[in-house]
Amino acid sequence: MKLTTLLEGLNKGPLSFEILQGGTEKEICGLAYDTRELTADSVFVCLKGTKLDSHDLAPKAVESGASVLITERAVEVPADVTVVKVESTRKALALLAAAWFGYPAEELQVVGVTGTKGKTTTTHMLKAILEENGSKTGLIGTIGAFVDGEKIPTKNTTPESYELHRIFREMLDRGCKYAVMEVSSQALKMDRVYGITFACGVFLNISPDHISPEEHPDFEDYLYCKTLLFPQCRQAVLNWEAEHWQDMEAACSCPVITFGMGPEADRYGDNIKLLRGIDFLGCEFKYNENGWTTWVKINMPGVFSVANALAALTVGRVLGVSMVAAARALEKVTVRGRVEVQKIGESFTLLIDYAHNALSMENILSMVKAYSPRKIVCLFGGGGNRPVARRYDMGEISAKYADLTILTMDNPRYEEIESINNDIKKGLAVHEGKYLEIEDRETAIRYALDHADPGDVIVLIGKGHEEYQDVKGEKIPFSEKAIVAAWAQERKEMFGE
Repeated sequence: MKLTTLLEGLNKGPLSFEILQGGTEKEICGLAYDTRELTADSVFVCLKGTKLDSHDLAPKAVESGASVLITERAVEVPADVTVVKVESTRKALALLAAAWFGYPAEELQVVGVTGTKGKTTTTHMLKAILEENGSKTGLIGTIGAFVDGEKIPTKNTTPESYELHRIFREMLDRGCKYAVMEVSSQALKMDRVYGITFACGVFLNISPDHISPEEHPDFEDYLYCKTLLFPQCRQAVLNWEAEHWQDMEAACSCPVITFGMGPEADRYGDNIKLLRGIDFLGCEFKYNENGWTTWVKINMPGVFSVANALAALTVGRVLGVSMVAAARALEKVTVRGRVEVQKIGESFTLLIDYAHNALSMENILSMVKAYSPRKIVCLFGGGGNRPVARRYDMGEISAKYADLTILTMDNPRYEEIESINNDIKKGLAVHEGKYLEIEDRETAIRYALDHADPGDVIVLIGKGHEEYQDVKGEKIPFSEKAIVAAWAQERKEMFGE
């Protein structure tokens, strides 16, 4: 691509630029923001991060093949290297990546979902709804990116803009009509989705989270970053029951449709019924739209699953999906590691969930309590090198709802498991919670399964979709689903079932 053609992408921002040195009549063979990804005759975009400012790597980038640098300030490089100065290199990367890959987001119908909780579940539900209606749909989120049945690993919930547009191009080339993606507050803050026009933007909820020097300094910054999605949308779908939904509405310059659990919302659900069977926990509710109603059954438990289903259903209907297709999809869809019921054919129920803070844990355990189990067994551990208060709070919640807590390993990172569990036990003591300590997580899971009684619900908390344990800098392969499946197969062989 000609450099002049690539730079035309900045005009779409619009983002003004200034040529500090060098010419623009160059042939460009690559675009990168990581010096390790550079090839000859590439454009290198200098980004300022929390720990590294890659402007300082400009000479190294030139040695690695960069013939053009996109910067926010002057850098010292040979005179034949073109230096283009912009106000924001992060915005520039987003616009240049779109141009480099041929503006794929302009040909896709992109749906962005933001919220503290429920993004992964809602995006998977919506993907299922759109595909049930006959439209090939790509997905990008916490679990990874999925294109035409293939999983593409990603580093962040919302990838850096270069990877994002590369994935969009892959989706388009494979025949996708829709791209459904989780949009994190950090991605909005770091301009990863800058320049994208979303066919629909969805707000689920917001609660204090991601408040740290590395992410958001305070809740106000977190809230503000969430609102940044909506000026980029052609349609907004907002949870009427969520705190601060009006802040999202105020940021909209597009039509707004609300959803919720009562008639105050434009689209709403009511008459919720909890359903339980062998290897099944689910819900049924009445969906109300513009004066007519229909019953919808979902293959996931809890009122919060109904809220996520309402969000996905509302977006699907806005995009023209038939009610029959949408209802059929919701009755089948499951989401890996999100209140995921494991099919083991036993008289008790086993759930796997990614919850890793007190709020998410309380949502899960209070939901399980509503199904009136014989007893609740909660198995979890705390994440190492994470706030100590989180462990205490999770211990308190487990003791409040569970009949037995099994303390075990999660991702201890560089901390000792015994120290982590001692923090959790302080929280357990608030409600005098009964607990066991079994450090090895596989042994702990097998203990819970071996000692389950009919009607029990076992909840494995914290790992969810993860396929590893993070121990002293090493990611050791670990799959809860594989452990449970192996246990079930052994039982089948033992008892000849």
